[in-house]
Amino acid sequence: MNAISVLILFPLAAALIIFLTRNDKIRNMIVRICAIITAALTLMVVGLYFKYGISFTFQTEEIIDYIIALIEVLVAIYIIMAGIKNKKYIVSIFAAIQTPLMLWFEFTQKHGIEIETSIIVDKLSIIMVLIIGVVGSLICIYAVGYMKWYHVHHDNYKERKSFFFSILFLFLSAMFGIVLSNNLTWIYFCWELTSLSSFLLIGYTKTKEAKNNSFRALSINLGGGLAFAAAIVFIGINFNTLELSVLIAMKPEAIVLVPVFLLSIAALTKSAQLPFSSWLLGAMVAPTPSSALLHSATMVKAGVYLVIRLAPLLGDSSVGKIVTLVGGVTFLACSLMAISQSDAKKILAYSTLANLGLIVICASVGTQESLWAAILLIIFHSVSKSLLFISVGSIEHQIGSRNVEDMDILMDVSRRLSLYMMIGIAGMFLAPFGMLISKWVAMKAFIDSDNILTVIILAYGSAATLFYWGKWMGKLVSNANAKGIEKHTFRLDEEVPIFIHAVLVVVSCFSFPLISKYALVPYLSELFGNHAMIPIGTSDVNIMLYMLSMLVILPVSFIPIYKMNKRRRVPVYMAGENTGDNKTFYGAAGITRKLELRNWYMDSYFGVKRLTLWSNIITIGILCAGVILLVGGLAG
Repeated sequence: MNAISVLILFPLAAALIIFLTRNDKIRNMIVRICAIITAALTLMVVGLYFKYGISFTFQTEEIIDYIIALIEVLVAIYIIMAGIKNKKYIVSIFAAIQTPLMLWFEFTQKHGIEIETSIIVDKLSIIMVLIIGVVGSLICIYAVGYMKWYHVHHDNYKERKSFFFSILFLFLSAMFGIVLSNNLTWIYFCWELTSLSSFLLIGYTKTKEAKNNSFRALSINLGGGLAFAAAIVFIGINFNTLELSVLIAMKPEAIVLVPVFLLSIAALTKSAQLPFSSWLLGAMVAPTPSSALLHSATMVKAGVYLVIRLAPLLGDSSVGKIVTLVGGVTFLACSLMAISQSDAKKILAYSTLANLGLIVICASVGTQESLWAAILLIIFHSVSKSLLFISVGSIEHQIGSRNVEDMDILMDVSRRLSLYMMIGIAGMFLAPFGMLISKWVAMKAFIDSDNILTVIILAYGSAATLFYWGKWMGKLVSNANAKGIEKHTFRLDEEVPIFIHAVLVVVSCFSFPLISKYALVPYLSELFGNHAMIPIGTSDVNIMLYMLSMLVILPVSFIPIYKMNKRRRVPVYMAGENTGDNKTFYGAAGITRKLELRNWYMDSYFGVKRLTLWSNIITIGILCAGVILLVGGLAG
């Protein structure tokens, strides 16, 4: 239990030390050391768990509840004052409602409610701990190198690096708290800390756009937090418990589905599902490390993690169907909207929304197969998308742009960075990488559970991914056969985390049978009370591993031609005579022209404004229908 406490509290202590350190070199070294220690603590906790094969439990200490209540009051006062100062009154209203509500419950209604276990570690939470601790630590190390360049390129922004790094570690502590807590009031507290962290990081530059986007994120997440608080009060008063494990063991009756619906709303806001998705898109104004950590790899996973926890109460219930439909609309609409984007971070943002929607579908369907796919999707998406985000951050520093159309020159700038990018993109949509494996299992799960509509949504949404990933990868390789020498190199603080991320993408694909055998199957067997089986046959797994093994030859093509004198170089056909450099050709009248390749973005078909409007209308209608069904169920 001491290891669990240290894992949660160490990043919090690191955040305080980093915040108080102003010397650049000393602070950067502290960030690196604290990130390495966080990763080491993560691996130690995981090792202890699998060595002893037991769940850690921790009983509530009353003093902890009082400390949490005090911090909640301080955070609420800060949010209320910030909302009033910036005339964003909705955040002040939300904070002024939910914090007094929780305090009223804490000091008047909670007495007599016994909480046997406030912290429980099982195989699902240990997977989440690995993602948070390992991926999060790598991003913190990457942030050191990234922020060295950030204020060089954005010298008009006030430098607040100590603040930035400290919030990253505060966020890691809060995320550990969410996935390790069984006490709903503790989960809620950490939940709100992640919302605060997101708000502070999105508004880092203090520009007008950053402020507006940060308050939008805060208002939507506080709205979800209010639903979370209402669910806690309802559960405590009606069921005399505050343990998540006790709640999910109940039968999905009408009165139980009320707090489940409220918790699902909180999860949908945190995971940025439609109609709550605008906050994550606006969050892309933040520095890239925060986008990778909060808005792709971990924070948004808190929402889908909660949906997975609630899966036994979803499934065929009315709330389960509502959540499935919302996830389905999000997956399809955001996959289509990504086609019309050329800004790399926006493509990643819409892709993140879409994949979170797919995870929500899998979790809310609630079968063994679909939950197997949901958890693997979380793993593969976290490592691949984090790799892509931090690679895009380095690309922007190298070429001065994050527009996909400008990335055809990346081969001349840094072939290694191009390779890392392509590994990340391959991890998102190519066979036999993990995302495709998970989608394959999801398709099978939807068919087996007779969810025909979700089968159609998955088919068309997955087909859309070919357009935007294919276009992006095409730009990266379009200049692969050109002569040239790398013009730039990037810092070790950036390259080392990127390289390790790339290795993790490949390793996670090779090791998914082991992940399934030692983590997923035991967890699902315990959850459903029977012996779960891996949804993919042994022969299929072997084929995928053989295909993956063949991809080791890919890096060979990135060895510069000038270092391989015996390598045959084939000129590119350009509808005109190639001048010999694969970049220019002789056009009409013998004039030398530069080769230009441009993608088609089909904005008139998949424009964001049009699709967002209709998808928001549909999802709002679905949620309203859910409220009506719940009220009707209670009345009946």
